[in-house]
Amino acid sequence: MTRSTSDYPRAAARASRFEPVAESASTNAALRALAADAEAWPHLSVLLTDNQTAGRGRLDRSWVAPAGAALAISVLLRELPTIESRGWISLAAGVAMADAVAAQLPEHEVGVKWPNDVLVDGRKICGILAESTGEAVVVGAGVNTAMTAEQLPVPTATSFAVLGADVDHDRLIADYLDRLDALLTALLAAGDAEASGLRHATTTRCLSIGRLVDVALPDGSTLHGRATRIGADGRLVVEAAGSEHLIAAGDIVHARLT
Repeated sequence: MTRSTSDYPRAAARASRFEPVAESASTNAALRALAADAEAWPHLSVLLTDNQTAGRGRLDRSWVAPAGAALAISVLLRELPTIESRGWISLAAGVAMADAVAAQLPEHEVGVKWPNDVLVDGRKICGILAESTGEAVVVGAGVNTAMTAEQLPVPTATSFAVLGADVDHDRLIADYLDRLDALLTALLAAGDAEASGLRHATTTRCLSIGRLVDVALPDGSTLHGRATRIGADGRLVVEAAGSEHLIAAGDIVHARLT
């Protein structure tokens, strides 16, 4: 992947600041450090690399890919909704990336495994991690682009290359930024996910709804039940043994579509 803003005209035009770098240990960690300079790094600034050497996923899992095989995209958000609605930020990012991926894979089923793993035909192509830093939030996304079948970390993963698709990186990033900004701007203006349409958009893209899921609980036990809906606060509602359980993002380790 080339590493100049001129190679990403659409994405660079969509971001307030767009910085592709040759290598980064973690674009999220780097952008969190840079976020201290609010003037230099305004709302919707982007840090991008195709060679992330020490990335992290949800629950502090490592996320590493061979150089050139995946995109690591981190977006800095300063215009934030209320504290009560901030749990929707990572859900919005999942919807936005699913929409961006689907635009380039029209013949495939693209959706989100709650809370924000993007799946294509049931296999993971992108993971997302949102982290607070002061008065801002950094949203990182790792997209498997050129990764071969042998390079995939788990059998349940996939990539654009494995799917035989020639991904347009500029379009992917621009579409993602455009959709993410639109969803969060609407959330900020409306005040809640229901009125803004974000809850509906998330439910529409969520592949977990109506399916059996396994959820690892804090006490070490596993909840097995059926995901029925997404609550008003963004939590997943799982029905098991006749009772409803509200699952927060921090509680879920694995939701297996069965």
